[in-house]
Amino acid sequence: MPTPRGGAALGRSEGGAVNTPRTGYGPGVRLDHVSYAVGIDEFPSTVSRLGALLGAPFTDGGVHPRYGTRNAVLPLAHGCYVEVVTPLDHPSTDAMPFGRAVRRRAELGGGWLGWVVGVDDITTFEKRLGRPSAEGHRRRPDGVLLEWRQIGLLELLDDPQIPYLIEWRCPPAQHPSAGSDGQVAIDRLEISGRRAQILAWLGTPEVDPLPQVHVNWLEPADLEAAYDEAGLVAVDFATAHGPVRID
Repeated sequence: MPTPRGGAALGRSEGGAVNTPRTGYGPGVRLDHVSYAVGIDEFPSTVSRLGALLGAPFTDGGVHPRYGTRNAVLPLAHGCYVEVVTPLDHPSTDAMPFGRAVRRRAELGGGWLGWVVGVDDITTFEKRLGRPSAEGHRRRPDGVLLEWRQIGLLELLDDPQIPYLIEWRCPPAQHPSAGSDGQVAIDRLEISGRRAQILAWLGTPEVDPLPQVHVNWLEPADLEAAYDEAGLVAVDFATAHGPVRID
């Protein structure tokens, strides 16, 4: 089982008080969203259960045709959101890294798939990783087309502690966090992994790129061997009716 290593901001070694994340994490870098994956049979009940726990309803996000998945979304305060995502019975699910990651987490019994970092310019990461980002899109039930670029799903498949990166290609008013009433916010992430390795992946080994994202770090017994232990294991939310922990 993972063992606690204490709370800290993403790039700091000392502990500190839990503060609700704010905007202004750094130039062009921010926490974008967290993803919870379940099987298709559990999808409706999970969406209802998490919505009841957080005191706010999720909305149907639509299908990701390129990845063979669909999601439901809850906008959060401070430009973040939480999604529940499920794999579909579609060839794209096993052909694309995101679909495979969602299916694998669902087959492990469901739970947190990962955390996602938003960037203003994904080309910096394309150059560093030596490959282009992948196009993504989904059409909301109201007909609005959302488009983005993302990179890092190959790394997520191998190492669930690693966040993948997303650059949205739509107006801020169409970002999935738009419409939040500010009553629900991410308070803290609990990640089973190695902070230094994550900072190196983000390209900021000496600088905290997300200083307001408070993290409780856990050390898995064997990070390389225990896929189901590594990565995002719990999220603490601040809600109108008090703190809520989802693991």
